[in-house]
Amino acid sequence: MSPFAFPPDFRTRDVLSNGTTIHVRSGGTGPAVLLLHGYAETGDMWAPMAVDLASDHTVVVPDLRGMGLSAKPSGGFDKKSQAVDMAGVLDQLGIERADLVTHDIGNMVGYAFAAQYPERVARFVLIDAPVPGVGPWEEILKNPLLWHFRFGGPDMERLVAGRERIYLDRFWNELSANPHAIDEATRQHYSKLYARPHAMHDAFEQFGAFTQDARDNKELAAKGKLTMPVLAVGAEKSFGAGQAEELRFVATNVTSAIVRGSGHWVMEENPIETTQLVVDFLSK
Repeated sequence: MSPFAFPPDFRTRDVLSNGTTIHVRSGGTGPAVLLLHGYAETGDMWAPMAVDLASDHTVVVPDLRGMGLSAKPSGGFDKKSQAVDMAGVLDQLGIERADLVTHDIGNMVGYAFAAQYPERVARFVLIDAPVPGVGPWEEILKNPLLWHFRFGGPDMERLVAGRERIYLDRFWNELSANPHAIDEATRQHYSKLYARPHAMHDAFEQFGAFTQDARDNKELAAKGKLTMPVLAVGAEKSFGAGQAEELRFVATNVTSAIVRGSGHWVMEENPIETTQLVVDFLSK
């Protein structure tokens, strides 16, 4: 079976939200859970977890604005705006409240969602990525492994055009504990999606919005910490326990968990343990 195969009863649709179109997969029955992906991937990353969750959850898996099969708009890549995208998706599906599971860029959209709509989030799982403006953000920006956070300039798209696979391989290789866990089929799948027209432009825009995101998040945090239960999942070979340390700056009820033997790409490197951590937390 393909690693990107969602359960056969899942439906795919394009949802109009906040002035753009969001590609969404959804299915299952029970309390809702919203899964938000990160960079170098799309909502497809969640397929193995969706199979487990769908037995007792209504699972909603969008591609973020400008990514995957979602529309490629000219703006709106600040994470507060993308949180509004997600609110609109849930509204269109008739979902008032959901658990939230996020990774990488998804963490940033998820925090903006939870901070703006706390009444709509029952539980929140954030996996292995920082949130702009939160905790030691300025120190995080100095990490040479995160050079792409500030990669910019007029030639960046021209440098990468036609070389998307080369560019993305660097992240899969350098941010993993085991590069072989991101197999050839996975690399080809995402490289093709990121080679679609305007896709890399919008991917770069996700990072280009970080300065605004940091300002926005500081304002959101000043209004009070998140109070819903939060599970901070760090990969053993990446953010580790630092994930929980950072989130305690903005949340009052934080539990720490570690995905053993994994680098940043937890759903490829250790999907079974990652899924079990999420399932156990959401079942409490």
